[in-house]
Amino acid sequence: MGQEISRSQFSRQDFRRFRARLRQETAQLADWLASGRLADTNHIGGFEIEAWLLDRQGQPAPLNEAFLARLDDAQVVPELSVFNIELNTPPLPLHGTALHQMHSNLDALWQRCQMTAAALDAHVALIGILPTLHPTDLRLEHMSSRQRYRAINEQILLRRRGQPLHLLIRGLDTLQLTQPDVMLEAATTSFQTHLQVSSAAAPAYFNAALALAAPMVAVAANSPLLFGHLLWAETRIPLFEQGVALPGGARANNPSYRRVTFGSGYVRESLLELFNENLLHYPPLLPEALDTAQAGPLPHLRLHNGTIWRWNRPLLGFDANGTPHLRIEHRVMPAGPSIPDTIANAALYYGLVHALARLTPPLSAQLEFAQCRANFYAAARDGLRAEVVWLHGRRGSLQRLLLDELLPLARRGLQTLAIDAADIALYLDIIATRVTQHRTGADWQQRFFTAHGRDLNLLTLAYLEQQRGGRPVHDWADPEHL
Repeated sequence: MGQEISRSQFSRQDFRRFRARLRQETAQLADWLASGRLADTNHIGGFEIEAWLLDRQGQPAPLNEAFLARLDDAQVVPELSVFNIELNTPPLPLHGTALHQMHSNLDALWQRCQMTAAALDAHVALIGILPTLHPTDLRLEHMSSRQRYRAINEQILLRRRGQPLHLLIRGLDTLQLTQPDVMLEAATTSFQTHLQVSSAAAPAYFNAALALAAPMVAVAANSPLLFGHLLWAETRIPLFEQGVALPGGARANNPSYRRVTFGSGYVRESLLELFNENLLHYPPLLPEALDTAQAGPLPHLRLHNGTIWRWNRPLLGFDANGTPHLRIEHRVMPAGPSIPDTIANAALYYGLVHALARLTPPLSAQLEFAQCRANFYAAARDGLRAEVVWLHGRRGSLQRLLLDELLPLARRGLQTLAIDAADIALYLDIIATRVTQHRTGADWQQRFFTAHGRDLNLLTLAYLEQQRGGRPVHDWADPEHL
């Protein structure tokens, strides 16, 4: 959940000061964009991936403090709950052997994490929602000890006047419950890609990322279960949206302005439109007074942006020499099922976003935003079986769209980026086989769960065993025969 702060309680004066600084910094960003101060570098990719800590029985293990102290690596940091961690690898220019390097970097870090967990008699796992997670695991005692998390929890509950959060998900089963805090968010772990782009190219790439939310969430789906209920192919989506349910403010009844949202429309001219939307429609949650000497330029704008969880989010960062740059964070994919699957997902996304951003006429003229958003929720619910409407009103299944159009388009996009031909073939073939065989992580879990009497422990341990084998999910053993 981002940048740490120094305290968790605030006064009305704190909020007034923060809003004033936020207005000033949003205006300063507008000046930077108008004067061309931002870096014009394109096509630098990176990612972060969240993971679970489990005990030997496959239950969530509240060990992240001990784990992080033993690992002692700045690339691995805490997450909201004490049974989650986040892994980061260095961003790389997207050309040549970038995909192979990403794979090597992530695999090396993952192997170190496995060794560290084993020393604590534990496991690490990449999975969107842990099947063995129980509602009693999501207690405030299991929140990581960072002021940021406690402040977000307190502010959301204050704005809800102490009313609990309500969760209702209708899928294959129906799940309904209440939660007294934001710990439902700890039930989800994700794989988030970052793409650095120039300010001029950013609108086209952001709009392409919006359109890609549907195929990417379907092809990567790995979260079909929550508390023993079979729900959506990617249950993280409704869970995250409802787990911090808080209207944005000025348009409280419009779901486009919830704190977790698909968004309100395409970007027209500049990503500044999204930062202006942050200022106008989202009351601050963390009104910390920040010193630019310690926190860097525009710290209040960046802190505020980190409390608005669009499925595609604009980020302001800084190069090593201090030059500001824009990144697009694509947040729809879950963690897992394997390291090769993860890099294959990244390859598909980077190839497609590059190709779709270069369409003429622009993508936003070929697909209505309302349909783009409807495609996303259909794909999260039904996975590869979802029926979507694509460019120029063409209707069909996501499975066929991926095989017939999007995979060839991704291949051309990666070729345009001059990605190594062998890596393009390796990673896109993983996607093609997964889609052809309909063998996503969500499908594998659902089949195992159905075949083995809904045994959550057995499912989790079998999943771990397959993941440790290092093969992509389409090569995993048939769940019915385990």
